[in-house]
Amino acid sequence: MSSALQMTALGLTLLSTLFLLLATCTDCWMVNADDSLEVSHKCRGLWRECVTNMQDGVRTCDQYDSILADHPVKIVVTRTLMITADLLAGLALATLVLGLDCIKFLKEDPCVKLRMCYGAGVTLGFGSILGLVGSVWYAVDVYVERATLVSHNIFLGVHYDFGWSCWLGMAGSTGCFVASVLLTCCLY
Repeated sequence: MSSALQMTALGLTLLSTLFLLLATCTDCWMVNADDSLEVSHKCRGLWRECVTNMQDGVRTCDQYDSILADHPVKIVVTRTLMITADLLAGLALATLVLGLDCIKFLKEDPCVKLRMCYGAGVTLGFGSILGLVGSVWYAVDVYVERATLVSHNIFLGVHYDFGWSCWLGMAGSTGCFVASVLLTCCLY
């Protein structure tokens, strides 16, 4: 039972960490269309903004000036939280791999291996909370930005949606949280 639970947690951790990394690196956190004819499709991310022409499929991207330049708070906070979540999930994944029963590392001391799995679960828990806060922070800020424009009767012809990177961040964080629960609560 313990080995099956460890392998399930490992698979979920691996997939969730991949989702978190993809969410951090990709550039489609917020999607909007510039007009009602949907001639172009714009994605804003943490690192750049890309516009895709829907007629010919040409995509152009503008990098943000510098990582140290003044950016909106939502970008800075989301970058920080997502990078920290990525690092914690990667550390937890490495610790979990070393703590698995099927790995020969520290085979003579199963109590230490169990503590390593528990430590990986706690680290994953912290990483999942940071990733979820970062993803939800960005999503709420996008919603508030749009609601502010609508409440001031500013018609821009722009419809904001959460991009697939935002959803990947939320899914990866949730998966890390479930793996954390498996490792910390169910493994004993």
